[in-house]
Amino acid sequence: MTGASAPKPVTKIVIVGGGTAGWMTAAALTRVLGGMPGLSITLVESDAIGTVGVGEATIPQIIGFNRLLGLDEAQFMRETRATYKLGIEFVDWLRPGHAYVHPFGSFGIDMLGIEFQHFWLRGQQVGDTSPIDDYSIAAVAGKSGRFAWPRADNPKSPLSKLSYAFQFDAGRYAKFLRAFAENGGANRIEGRITEVLQDGESGFVTALRLEDEREIAGELFIDCSGFRSLLLGQTLGVPFTDWSKWLPCDSAVAVPCELGGRNEPLTRSTARPAGWQWRIPLQHRIGNGHVFSSAHIDRGAATDLLLANLDGKPLADPNQLAFKAGHRARAWDKNVVALGLASGFLEPLESTSIHLVQSGIARLLALFPDTGFSAVERDRFNTDTSREYLNIRDFLVLHYRASERDDSEFWRYCRNLEAPDGLVEKIDMFRSSGRIFRENNELFTEASWLSVMLSQGITPQGYHPAAHMLDDAETRTRLAHIRDVIRNTVDQLPSQAEFLRQSGGAIAAEEYLTA
Repeated sequence: MTGASAPKPVTKIVIVGGGTAGWMTAAALTRVLGGMPGLSITLVESDAIGTVGVGEATIPQIIGFNRLLGLDEAQFMRETRATYKLGIEFVDWLRPGHAYVHPFGSFGIDMLGIEFQHFWLRGQQVGDTSPIDDYSIAAVAGKSGRFAWPRADNPKSPLSKLSYAFQFDAGRYAKFLRAFAENGGANRIEGRITEVLQDGESGFVTALRLEDEREIAGELFIDCSGFRSLLLGQTLGVPFTDWSKWLPCDSAVAVPCELGGRNEPLTRSTARPAGWQWRIPLQHRIGNGHVFSSAHIDRGAATDLLLANLDGKPLADPNQLAFKAGHRARAWDKNVVALGLASGFLEPLESTSIHLVQSGIARLLALFPDTGFSAVERDRFNTDTSREYLNIRDFLVLHYRASERDDSEFWRYCRNLEAPDGLVEKIDMFRSSGRIFRENNELFTEASWLSVMLSQGITPQGYHPAAHMLDDAETRTRLAHIRDVIRNTVDQLPSQAEFLRQSGGAIAAEEYLTA
């Protein structure tokens, strides 16, 4: 090796902001990098500054994150008062009175080397009109209120195709991870940041000055400051890419309520005249929120609509939020990496907020820099982050664009908006032949695209010609057999409440009344 010596390893990491994003980051870094010589991980947060704290539903990728940390699932369930989640139920999105489940996992089984949906489409033509949900064990179990862990050891069982995630108290999740991170060596500093210090030549952030004049020096700074984007946006001036024309909802109001109604292992999204309402049942309460477009309904009316559609007594005052859909042009600039809301925001329609934190952490660990902060790693991080935001954006836009609703100005706008090019291509391909292609290892699988496109009224005009290798009777027989096996398997599963008790994840009875 010739030339200058290699840059030194990063030894001082400073995380700005706590909440879910900050403590997920601290927990992962202490777990994976904690053994690096001389490494210090410091998290700066102020109790006086609140966190958004409403991202309570997740997708299956969180299982991998919890396993990375080595968490005990039963303890995790109790500490965060979590329930299981098998998918999202969408109510009134296609039209009022219509509902479907976007499930985790797959539909049916592929046959003769051809994807299952082609045989389902053929079945529709030859007299079998069963909905696609009947071929998903996650959808059937979710609507039945039943749950069990997947059975990877038994590939012939429908349970081998089951995927799951969690619904939990975001505030308790952050506290749970804080304890984990601090036990792993992370150092929390309480204080309000009043100034961000930068190197005069490079513009790199060098330290944070707190209200009491303390200075927290660092080499790598991770911005988890929420919508403020204190380091990346305010200090470094990285511009924001605005996607409001495709995702016009810019506000939300959230409120927890007492338990009531059917509490299935599903998150529910109910379309409203100017947006949609979430319902997330936990073990001790229900999380609720109304995401809406302020151009189509005022905040007072949106709050009243939410409060009029709760399954139990409110447990707190409504929490008002304002946001803009989009992301920072660069999530990593100089020596600052932004994660969570500091990097961007896409409404929680498909529960991707926590996943975006998690995937950002994984990307940072894979491309972890030394003090030279090479542009090559930084550019790869930014390219992959921007692509992930874009892919999720297109999937969210699909829900609005593929709707028959024309009962309000908001829905007429959504139906007529010009879809992004990538989404147009996917819809056109599916409408032509029932085919779905997954691009660049995007987050949402072929099964997810199939679920939403079919259930929101995009009907293919054809299907793979190989589906004709089964005659009409054989097609109907095989489809009926798949449905029967799924139904019989689900009927033998315990209820979610029973499973929580059996697995040790249930909270004590007295905790049900504590918000």
